[in-house]
Amino acid sequence: MPDRDAFVTGENGHARHLFSEVEARARSLATGLRDLGIGAGDRVAMMEVNRSEHAEAVFACSLLDAVFVPINYRARAHELAGMLHEVTPRVIIGGERYGDIISEALDESKSTVTPVVVGRFANWSDYDSIVKSSEQFWGTPATGDDDTAMIMFTSGTSSQPKGVVLSHSSFCSYVMSNVTPADPDPETAERTLLTVPLYHIAGAQALMSGVYGGRTLVLQPQFEPESWLNLVQREKVSRAMVVPTMLKTLMDHEKFDSFDLSSLEVITYGAAAMPESVLMDALGRFPEAQFINAFGQTETAATITMLSPEDHRLVGTPEEIEIKKKRIRSIGRPLGDVEIQIVDEQGSEVEQGVTGEIIARGDRLMKGYWNMPDATSGALQGGWLHTGDLGWTDDGGYIFLAGRVREFVKRGGEMISPEEVEEVIDLHGLVAESAVIGLPDEKWGEIVHAVVVSAPNATPTAEEIIEWCHERLASYKKPEVVHFVDELPRSQLGKVMKGELRSRFHNGGEVKS
Repeated sequence: MPDRDAFVTGENGHARHLFSEVEARARSLATGLRDLGIGAGDRVAMMEVNRSEHAEAVFACSLLDAVFVPINYRARAHELAGMLHEVTPRVIIGGERYGDIISEALDESKSTVTPVVVGRFANWSDYDSIVKSSEQFWGTPATGDDDTAMIMFTSGTSSQPKGVVLSHSSFCSYVMSNVTPADPDPETAERTLLTVPLYHIAGAQALMSGVYGGRTLVLQPQFEPESWLNLVQREKVSRAMVVPTMLKTLMDHEKFDSFDLSSLEVITYGAAAMPESVLMDALGRFPEAQFINAFGQTETAATITMLSPEDHRLVGTPEEIEIKKKRIRSIGRPLGDVEIQIVDEQGSEVEQGVTGEIIARGDRLMKGYWNMPDATSGALQGGWLHTGDLGWTDDGGYIFLAGRVREFVKRGGEMISPEEVEEVIDLHGLVAESAVIGLPDEKWGEIVHAVVVSAPNATPTAEEIIEWCHERLASYKKPEVVHFVDELPRSQLGKVMKGELRSRFHNGGEVKS
């Protein structure tokens, strides 16, 4: 479908790019990168919001057997300098708005990286001029399925970002197993609104899936609710991917009901826990859409479990509906091309209902962490990826998350799931949301500390929250410290930054209110 729109770009979707045009520009960019010295195995970094040049750079690198390194465009100069030091790219492509940050990072890292700007900045080489002045590259890639395609940095919500090494197979095996091939009928071809950033694994897989599936990808540079609603209506978007905070922001928008969103057929959500109240609201306010909960991480090259549209349909007998209501809090069941087990600390598979670490095996798992052999050997053991996520299964094989291995609270020898406590706190009528962390304690080793955001115009007390939990949980699981904040610190994808909370409240830095 060379004459179909591959991408619609810009904040208001004003620019359109045909598949044939994107291919031609990617081949010309490959020649331009080659002339800048890029060859097999060399790294090319990119720091820019969602736009079609990102896709061009991905495929140009593949043509040259080079490695693409997408960078979080919210990174500060010091953070960027660390990433550049780790992966030592030969070229970095940056949007003009990031010129100062990239320049500062290059100075700090004493890097000899060649900067290329999308737009205009200083005396940097101009991306568009390189593309327009270069002939198309028609060489044949020599890399195999297991060779490195990308290095993607983890979000770093609880530790320093690590470079995750992903092969061509990491992407292709997922796409070939889970994506329907391109539909030549323009009337039924999918149109996907992609707001999740392309430096994130969910964005990268959506890009690959969209190109393979012949979908038109409507790229929103950065999330803005009214623009999102307008793009769905105007472009008749059929599929969208959101994180929970985005979905709530959309439904809370004062103009939500004035837009025609009936074209939406599939809404995929993930990247962070979805509050049950938000999901139940969404099921009613997007009645025509099917919902999918996709769970995965950078190290798994995207989705490994899915809660299907059928699991979101609360229909059937009262007993069946009750089961579905319980399972709607799960991350679903494993996809067909991934094997998953839940194991104890010795690596033995646990029984149904018992909490353990989720491990996964399959063709699309990461090759390891870039230049971090100890971290790689810790995560990859015997062909299995140890995800660091804790969970348990019910009698239907549905997996329920119980927290991160390093986030579990260990109080007096008892293991306490932060998610379990958060779920109870969030049911309190005066609470908007909460986060639970463990804090050091001389007597118990750790104690449960709840950080709470009050509901609008509500003023719950710490004592009320503690008693509420005491009535609904085993005594040792209730919070012993409650602190109220205006908002929880979150990453751009909505994940609560628990590492930041631990740093803030460690050693009694802030106390119960």
